[in-house]
Amino acid sequence: MKNDLRHNILSGIRDGIPIAMGYFAVAFSLGIIAKKAGLTALIGFFSSFFTRASAGEYGVYTLVAVNATYVELIAMCLVVNLRYMLMSAALSQKLSPTLSWFHRILMACCITDEVFGISINHKGYTPPAYTYSAALISGIFWASGCAAGIIAGGMLPANIVAALSVALYGMFLAIIMPMARTDRDVLYAVVASFLLSGLCAVTPIVSEWSSGTRIIVLTIVISAAAAWLKPLPLENDGEA
Repeated sequence: MKNDLRHNILSGIRDGIPIAMGYFAVAFSLGIIAKKAGLTALIGFFSSFFTRASAGEYGVYTLVAVNATYVELIAMCLVVNLRYMLMSAALSQKLSPTLSWFHRILMACCITDEVFGISINHKGYTPPAYTYSAALISGIFWASGCAAGIIAGGMLPANIVAALSVALYGMFLAIIMPMARTDRDVLYAVVASFLLSGLCAVTPIVSEWSSGTRIIVLTIVISAAAAWLKPLPLENDGEA
């Protein structure tokens, strides 16, 4: 039992380190925005550690800069980060039926796009220690990147920070591509998501929605279509 726990922790840290490195670069640019909003490095560290959402934090810092109300901040965060509810529901299917509600809730709080990606692809049931470890190491780097960005202020050129953030998108592609190469249905879903996402970004009315709202709608539509067209067979199909 102790060996299994140790293995899950080390595996989570190992898989979380590449995520953490990408997070640091992206959070660094958020730190520069937070600096302009008047946040200190300590506040930036804790706000990033407990949020861990680039779009959500960007919205928060820009609203803080214009002295928005708490109601506006909460409403914006709910809309932009609503997709994590869908990810939590999907991840729940990878958890052991005997897992307590405490662990289920805590694992849901650990979810980011990339941590969800490695957790959902874990072989067999996803152990809590694996997700906790990956979320902890990546969360520390994310928060540290934001604090470092605040300290550095505007010293680095914006194009260098933007170039560093590209690594995060490459890392996310590395998560989904192996499965897309081995499963044609997954490949079709990935291609459809790319095409529809680009189309929605330029379509009138839809392009005016927030990126979080577009992600939620596309996730529901594409996953529903995939489940209807290519349903997974039940393991106990045909059994009494």
